[in-house]
Amino acid sequence: MGRLLSIDYGRKRSGIAVTDVLGIVANGLATVRTHLLVDFLRDYCSREPVDAIIVGLPRQMNGEESESMKYIRPFLKRLGEVLPDVPVKMYDERFTSVIAHRAMIDGGMKKSDRRNRGEVDKISATIILNDYLMSNPAR
Repeated sequence: MGRLLSIDYGRKRSGIAVTDVLGIVANGLATVRTHLLVDFLRDYCSREPVDAIIVGLPRQMNGEESESMKYIRPFLKRLGEVLPDVPVKMYDERFTSVIAHRAMIDGGMKKSDRRNRGEVDKISATIILNDYLMSNPAR
């Protein structure tokens, strides 16, 4: 059994989270500059077994895809070419940044540390993966 990996995709940087090898617990892994993301994922997947990659699906409040999808689609195409054996699934990411900020505040993180967008991206990826795990208990 391999890990699940999630991505909170951003135009400048992307947050990444992974599960343990049993697929039970989600933890933040890294924040990577988006232009290096495919190389990072290729390297990570060559070292660790990954059963699937979960990519945050940006949606508007009415449920329609957001404008960000025009940046995500080319990434998904490239990812499929580079890692053809790893399934890629989209998962609704609405409110993850808001929840991430709330978690940082509730966790007692200093205001100056909360301004670090990289931490927010990594926490958002963890929330996406945790929500995915909760909605797919049998995986």
